[in-house]
Amino acid sequence: MNIDVSSFMQDCTLCPRLCHADRLNGRTGYCGQTARLTAARAALHFWEEPCICGPNGSGTVFFSGCSLQCVFCQNHEIAVGRQGQFLSEERLCQIFLELQEQNAANINLVTPSHFIPQICYALKKAREKGLSIPIVYNTSGYERVSSLKLLEGLVDIYLPDFKYFSPELGRFCAQAPDYFEWASKALQEMLRQTGPPQFDQKSGLMKQGMIVRHLVLPGQTKDSKKILRYLHDTFGNQVYVSIMNQYTPLPHVAHIPQLNRRVTPSEYAKVVDFAEKIGIEQGYIQEGETAAESFIPSFDGQGL
Repeated sequence: MNIDVSSFMQDCTLCPRLCHADRLNGRTGYCGQTARLTAARAALHFWEEPCICGPNGSGTVFFSGCSLQCVFCQNHEIAVGRQGQFLSEERLCQIFLELQEQNAANINLVTPSHFIPQICYALKKAREKGLSIPIVYNTSGYERVSSLKLLEGLVDIYLPDFKYFSPELGRFCAQAPDYFEWASKALQEMLRQTGPPQFDQKSGLMKQGMIVRHLVLPGQTKDSKKILRYLHDTFGNQVYVSIMNQYTPLPHVAHIPQLNRRVTPSEYAKVVDFAEKIGIEQGYIQEGETAAESFIPSFDGQGL
């Protein structure tokens, strides 16, 4: 299916915000972006789950802007659209091929939702030119099913966050009380497209499937448990679950007491123990002191 990029950008409804911005003519959507592809970094990245990054790293492209805009965002510099360089679809295609030449385990599209039509164009062109490694769609989970359907046959691995269960927490953190409603539907569509996880027998790298990430937030263990219960009851062993403790309180949350601290070892242990108790077997946990800004790369335009 050929995608007319301009038709999506003139009256943008790609994400659940449904802001109807005329991005084609220079207006910015809720995501903070016009129709011009913008990215902040394209390089090998080693801080994903082991089956994603492998020994050579994941070929990660960080796109500027975000349709969710969590107040505590760990990639705040680019999520609010202040960092990034304009790219053509042709240049993005070439970046994919360059990352493959660097022996990247995959192409990892970070926060790509608001550029889906442009990315689809670039991916199709890249495949025509020899792109053969898996494509990872790395997202907040706040997606419309109709937009995800554009990616069918192009994305091999979905790597969504599943952030909030309660409408109150979604509203407090992201002005998105409907987060769970949209994310739960999105995950079902992602699984429909990929099916159960598949791994390369030699390398252990994921070739196809879905890993659902959940970042534990300070003071929110009850919400985390509800998320994990939902995931296990709904998907069972058809997906992997990654429980993360790397939340880092950056300067822009200093005025929000509830978020201006790290997750304690006790809080994280409660969530992990709960996951084990309810029978989650396929997943990842983080050990030791992982909450650090080292997880946040320099958005310096590398590889663009």
